[in-house]
Amino acid sequence: MSGGDGTRRVRAGRRTVEVHRPDKVLFPGGDAKEYTKGDLVEYHRAVAPFMLPHLRGRPLMLERHPDGIDGPTFMQKNTPDHYPEWIPRVEVAKEGGTVRHAVCDDTATLLYLADQASITLHRWLSRADSVDHPDRLVFDLDPSGDDFETVREAARLLGELLDELDLPSAPMTTGSRGLHVIVPLNGRHDFDEVRAFARDVADTLAGAHPDRLTTAARKKERGERLYLDIQRNAYAQTAVAPYTVRPRPGAPVAAPVTWDQLDDPELHARRWTVADAVEQARTNPWSGLLNRGRALGPARRRLNALRG
Repeated sequence: MSGGDGTRRVRAGRRTVEVHRPDKVLFPGGDAKEYTKGDLVEYHRAVAPFMLPHLRGRPLMLERHPDGIDGPTFMQKNTPDHYPEWIPRVEVAKEGGTVRHAVCDDTATLLYLADQASITLHRWLSRADSVDHPDRLVFDLDPSGDDFETVREAARLLGELLDELDLPSAPMTTGSRGLHVIVPLNGRHDFDEVRAFARDVADTLAGAHPDRLTTAARKKERGERLYLDIQRNAYAQTAVAPYTVRPRPGAPVAAPVTWDQLDDPELHARRWTVADAVEQARTNPWSGLLNRGRALGPARRRLNALRG
């Protein structure tokens, strides 16, 4: 329903969320389709059942674009006092103080954040009740250019290595240029352990394919090689959430995919948008994956044996 002031009221469970200026264009047209704030809200309402399991209980960093993707960007960690009291917060330690992050546990919160022009939701790899112990490990496959074929090859190599280590994993298009490969953990290791393990996996893979892959953090040292980025596996670092929208023309979405879908020649990092990402979500591409969180001890022993 709509208000006379141009405000639209959207029902979400037991709550009603006000959407201000729903006709405001956030993604201008041109070569890509135009999308408004109202479109962003409707997408989040449709994708909520599939997106919320990846958000619940996790501190969020909000990437806000109040004037659309061509305007200024605000990376918001601290939750403003004017946010509704029913939106959960979690206070976490930072150097010299604390930060009060928003947590998105329900559809109403998701819609409220969309109304705030929070186009991209970046989530912690740990949960609010155990912030020092991640239950996700993320490899970010970052190509030197917009060449998805190199990303596809690197993902296959990484997937094969993780299989050898007997670790479950799954890819996700980023909605930008690359892929994330996610490994579910049991949440018993701290960030230092997880990061060290991720670095050794990346170093092992890059060492086996030095012409194609690199772990060099400095761009000028990478050349044309794909960067295996493990930097997100650290306290207070974030990764884009599954099914979140990216601030690029056409409103592309970070979409979980199956390993089999990696073989689809039509697949690329911006394959799904707000127009069709819900269809992909309904296929449940990560079926069962997130219930298979592993300890890293056995995988660490296998990796050490591989490294000699």
